[in-house]
Amino acid sequence: MGLTKPHQTSQSDVEKTEPIVSADHAAAPDGGLQAWLVAGGSACIIFSCLGFANSFGVFEEYYAANQLRNESTSSIAWIGSVCTFLQFAAGGLGGPLFDRYGAWVIRPAAVVYIVAMMMTSLCSKYWQFMLAQGVLLGTAMAFLQLPAMAATAQYFDKKKAAALGLIISGSSIGGVVFPIALSKMLNSSSLGFGWSVRVMGFVIIPLMGFACMVVKPRLPPRTTSFFIPEAFTQARFDLIVAAFFFMFIGLFTPLFYLPTYAVTQGVDATLASYLLAILNAASTFGRIIPGILADKYGRMNMFALGGIATGVISLCMTKAQSTAGLAVYAVFIGFASGTIISGATAALTLCVKDARDSGTYLGMGIAASSVAALIGPPVIGALFDHYGGFLQASIFSGVLSLAGGCIAFAAKATTSGGLLGRV
Repeated sequence: MGLTKPHQTSQSDVEKTEPIVSADHAAAPDGGLQAWLVAGGSACIIFSCLGFANSFGVFEEYYAANQLRNESTSSIAWIGSVCTFLQFAAGGLGGPLFDRYGAWVIRPAAVVYIVAMMMTSLCSKYWQFMLAQGVLLGTAMAFLQLPAMAATAQYFDKKKAAALGLIISGSSIGGVVFPIALSKMLNSSSLGFGWSVRVMGFVIIPLMGFACMVVKPRLPPRTTSFFIPEAFTQARFDLIVAAFFFMFIGLFTPLFYLPTYAVTQGVDATLASYLLAILNAASTFGRIIPGILADKYGRMNMFALGGIATGVISLCMTKAQSTAGLAVYAVFIGFASGTIISGATAALTLCVKDARDSGTYLGMGIAASSVAALIGPPVIGALFDHYGGFLQASIFSGVLSLAGGCIAFAAKATTSGGLLGRV
């Protein structure tokens, strides 16, 4: 006689209950007009900020041939690395400020961001580019991106990884639009540098305006400290931050240097800039598809696999030597690396016990990892200047990405499901 098998809690069931969250977090709508308007406005912010930052490879190649031709590759890279560092490091303030004051953090930052772009269009000397495009632009981004991610995280629970992947895919779309547009205007028109950058600013203004109107928190403001030290007592949080740090260093080799590497292989400068657009187009799918899979198979799983895949492909960079080979390489590295930022953001939400602390946790985690953005591109540029090629740079970034992926897998051991759990 058959007996009914009693229900047993599976590893996946256990993982779905982690971390312990508040009742407010459990009530997240996971959809609806307001939730998707917030996600759409956040995508506009990420498109305008991280998407523009992802086009720095175009500026790297252009500056080296024009305004900053007397500067080393490493020196020029410092402009982009300072911008990237600040947009994530200052998020340590942007996230908590959003938890306290909501959308009012975003609105003045949007104005400062547009002003910074217009100031960049007027620059001609190294220190001017560093202040406008490096410091001012990067700081403004910090008070836009982290609040946008935190706001979206409040509206989604079961679909959180997919929603975050969707909004961060805005950076990939921006990474397609901006390199193509900038390359055309800089290399194939009479607009010149100043008006080329200003045109991009005028494109961003309505997107920022829409975001300022629709991005708002779901939960009431909460008076929190700007730093929650308890987060760093969680082994899972520390391991995720460490994994993101190592992956972050490896992430920037193709974003900053793929056009420069292509030019050294005899590719036309305009076509070389299109490789960055191809990379970011593939990255769009690399952010959305793994995000959807992460909600089913585990956020940590997708994050770790993204780091491993990025490391393996980075090691193969110098094997792409023809135009066709470079295009294929751009597709593969774009898809693999696309999972890193969205994957890290989704993984960090596993450490948040109260959704109202989302901005603070994301801000602290990403700020701690952002040092990699400061040191990575200049180190890679120094390797190129010293060795006169990209083999050493590809090995450096590939090994560090692999290390990040392994650490992300180790972070899974801190969960009740262990290394084999769906988390």
